[in-house]
Amino acid sequence: MTNHWIDLRNSDCIMVMGSNAAENHPISFKWVTQAIDKGATLISVDPRFTRTSARAHVYAPIRSGSDVAFLCGMIKYILDNNLYFDEYVREYTNSSFLVNPKFKLPADNEGVFSGLKGTKTKEGYVNGKYDKATWSIQKNTDGTPKKDKSLQDPNCVFQLLKKHVSRYDLDKVASITGTPKEKLLEVYKAYASTGVADKSATIMYAMGWTQHTVGVQTIRAMAIIQLLLGNMGVAGGGVNALRGESNVQGSTDHCLLFHILPGYLKTPKASQPTLEAYNKKYTPKTSDPMSANWWGNYPKYSNSLMRAHYGLNTTLEEAYSYTPKLDDGKNYSWLTIFDDMYKGRFSGFFAWGQNPACSGANANKVRKALTKLKWMVNVNIFDNETGSFWKGPDMNPSEIDTEVFMLPCAASMEKEGSVTNSGRWMQWRYKATNPAGEAMPDGEIITELHYRIKELYEKEGGKLPEAITKLTWDYGLKMPDGKIKHFDSHEVAREINGYFLKDVEIKGKLYKKGTLVPSFAFLQADGSTSSGNWLYCNSYTEKGNMAARRGKVDPSGIGLYAKWSWCWPVNRRILYNRASVDKNGKPWAIDKPVIWWTGSITKWKGDVPDGGWAPLAAGKASRYPFIMKPEGHAHIFGPGRADGPFPEHYEPLECPIEKNPMSPQFVNPTVKRWDIKGIGTELDTRATCDPRFPIVCTTYRVTEHWQTGVMTRWQPWLLELQPDMFVEMSKELADMKGIENGEIVKVTSARGEVVAVAVVTPRFKPFTIEGQEVHQVGVPWHYGWRQPHPELKELRSANLLTPNVGDPNTMIPESKAFMVDVVKKGGAQ
Repeated sequence: MTNHWIDLRNSDCIMVMGSNAAENHPISFKWVTQAIDKGATLISVDPRFTRTSARAHVYAPIRSGSDVAFLCGMIKYILDNNLYFDEYVREYTNSSFLVNPKFKLPADNEGVFSGLKGTKTKEGYVNGKYDKATWSIQKNTDGTPKKDKSLQDPNCVFQLLKKHVSRYDLDKVASITGTPKEKLLEVYKAYASTGVADKSATIMYAMGWTQHTVGVQTIRAMAIIQLLLGNMGVAGGGVNALRGESNVQGSTDHCLLFHILPGYLKTPKASQPTLEAYNKKYTPKTSDPMSANWWGNYPKYSNSLMRAHYGLNTTLEEAYSYTPKLDDGKNYSWLTIFDDMYKGRFSGFFAWGQNPACSGANANKVRKALTKLKWMVNVNIFDNETGSFWKGPDMNPSEIDTEVFMLPCAASMEKEGSVTNSGRWMQWRYKATNPAGEAMPDGEIITELHYRIKELYEKEGGKLPEAITKLTWDYGLKMPDGKIKHFDSHEVAREINGYFLKDVEIKGKLYKKGTLVPSFAFLQADGSTSSGNWLYCNSYTEKGNMAARRGKVDPSGIGLYAKWSWCWPVNRRILYNRASVDKNGKPWAIDKPVIWWTGSITKWKGDVPDGGWAPLAAGKASRYPFIMKPEGHAHIFGPGRADGPFPEHYEPLECPIEKNPMSPQFVNPTVKRWDIKGIGTELDTRATCDPRFPIVCTTYRVTEHWQTGVMTRWQPWLLELQPDMFVEMSKELADMKGIENGEIVKVTSARGEVVAVAVVTPRFKPFTIEGQEVHQVGVPWHYGWRQPHPELKELRSANLLTPNVGDPNTMIPESKAFMVDVVKKGGAQ
């Protein structure tokens, strides 16, 4: 999230698409209503008329899985009508950069970009991978990008984008999305009106965008729109992800995912045997003296992380050798893990604070994979469908050898520590009460596991024991009696911030060994500093715990509240804020400035600037605003993605039409397809254009329940509000199927079936897609079978229906668009 919750009130136009903020993020909606009170326009784009839609000035229905087409249509509208913010686009983005003349767009290359290698089928390419040689930028003799500031060269990014989206006319977009043309125009006109200096617009998205095989490209399309309109780095702008839990942002920052280390450093690969090779691979270079190229500091951050893990017990090179490496070409995502588990490649599994038997795509495959384990540890507050998978209505315990252990853990109010919200604000929370019974905070469980595993390695040896035995563990000490000292979250927070490990002199000032590093600008590559996460360096300093601050004064006037909690990086509340000013440091929007240049000793005022250099008018004394890019310019042309430098519409793995209206390439060519013979299993089934499953289905949340319902399905007062699994459908579909509101029905896909209560509602309407009527239904994913009705012996998890296929960049499953049928339970259609 580039901005933050309060900043929503500064927007002139807010589009809620891929999310339902009024129901699922109600506190965010508080700030939306404040923006509306000041005259902002609210747009809701959703397959279903939601509570957000009810408050919107403009509602546009859309078929699940067609968001890229919708947004590419908006890009075309902006370009065709010259509604882009000209100076911003020319000066701050790579729109003027010249691309390799050999690069080809999908329109000229069978629906794919140039360089694709893969298997060709009647649906186009499958399991493909791009050779990105042609996705390069032309260079001058000094190594800087070639540019055409007139934006007229046919090989410049601007012209390539214009050509690429020219195919997304209103008729084509309407036929793909099911959105009426007049609604498309209404949305496009309202949002594009903010491409001027004193206006800003923002997007609020969630998993309605990410859980698709084109999820990342959907967000890329929106980023392009925001760059064209000059809405990045400004108050009331940005691309804002609404996280599904209070600490999802924090868990991502601290490497929840397999491909990153803390602070979005890369996980090492087996082909990078030395720390030098690793750092060289991921440290970009620039030839432009005006590019900050901040990732050029990569060795300072990675080497400080090595010190946080192993202290001075090892050399930096030894610490790196103990760090786990990914096998080259191997994917360790959720989908791959459970595929490997199903194929018997795992002995044990920790299910920590999760419920994969309900939350995992193609949940029948997940549940059967658990039967192949020798042991499983379930760490949770309550028992759930994962811990008791062997008791499932369709399971025979006598045939299952998996030994299951339950470790009860503390709930959030029973432990102290920080959470980092969607707006990157790290806020300290205090313990309200002790955990009940034998439950322990996660930190204490992990600490005890560490010491016991360490003892086993010391006694019995094993493969690379030093990786465990030499770890520093200064926040849960073993006492003489063998017991573990209580885990101290403050010690962990200090470790994350980082220490000086020896006396270090920086710019004439001496920093003593053992003191906390004041910010990541002070981290060193020589091993003299530690930091568990460079982005969080400055969060716990010699001045104290910054996350615990609760200052209520806002001198900015735009809701920055700089002394309330702490925000990464270095308490900067709005990312890329140097793009909020012109070349002279004057804010584009005078009435809501983020930063401004004074020219005096204080230089910049307002938010913490994205670098203290002078404005661009200062020439080489300045730096371009997008400091994380080697060229210093925001990427409209984004060659870093696995599936293309521009967004392109591809159909979901399962869809109601026989071909992609945009090209011969049906599905995203770079997704991993388990449904292809010889790759997946008998459970990896697919149904597209299958008359047995003619209805589009999507999943979503309700306000009253939390995730898979483990924390809420046990609460009797909530059962009165949302007692059971349901499926929402239109009146038209219900009439066609002979289903009455409140009847028990079966929702069936190619992978499984779910029993649900029919909720017949005008919130869904039929779509017209490529000239045919298409119906859509929706199911919440909060239910299972463990509670509240285990006596029914029925499986009621939405993910029994979803396919195991994911976005090629993130591998997040496509849970928002798949095909089903709905019939009365026990009755014919």
